[in-house]
Amino acid sequence: MPNYRRCHQPGGSFFFTHVTYQRYPWLCTGLGRQSLRHAIITVRQKYPFTIDAFVLLPDHFHCIWTLPDKDIDYAKRWRLIKLMVTKACGQELALPFEKSPSGERRREGNLWQRRYWESCIRDEQDFVSHCEYIHNNPVKHGLVECPTDWAFSSVHRYSQEER
Repeated sequence: MPNYRRCHQPGGSFFFTHVTYQRYPWLCTGLGRQSLRHAIITVRQKYPFTIDAFVLLPDHFHCIWTLPDKDIDYAKRWRLIKLMVTKACGQELALPFEKSPSGERRREGNLWQRRYWESCIRDEQDFVSHCEYIHNNPVKHGLVECPTDWAFSSVHRYSQEER
């Protein structure tokens, strides 16, 4: 079994990508959006973090978080968020699911891929590059022609700040 190494930088900023199970496109549904939003708000109340950038696509999302000083536990936050979303909409979505033996042992559901991508933001240029990647992702996937045409993105917040 591979030993995944995670970056643990207290008070750091991190880029994340989470993908739906078998890339099933449920995240942009009303239920998917509301469940994810509610879970994030709820978890932030107990375990604060700043969302610096975010984009939600039908089968995955990207974001940048900054944790409070001396805090490194983004994994707990993600575990709670994904658990809440699964409880809120897992049965209602009724997605197809083929459990592997390892998935059975781990009690995995049918909403999320097992792992997620994470990387530390090293400096201001790295932050800007990741924000640009996040905001251009709907264009990259052919969903819109211009980043501001995609409704589920923090690009609108950045556009307003530039005015």
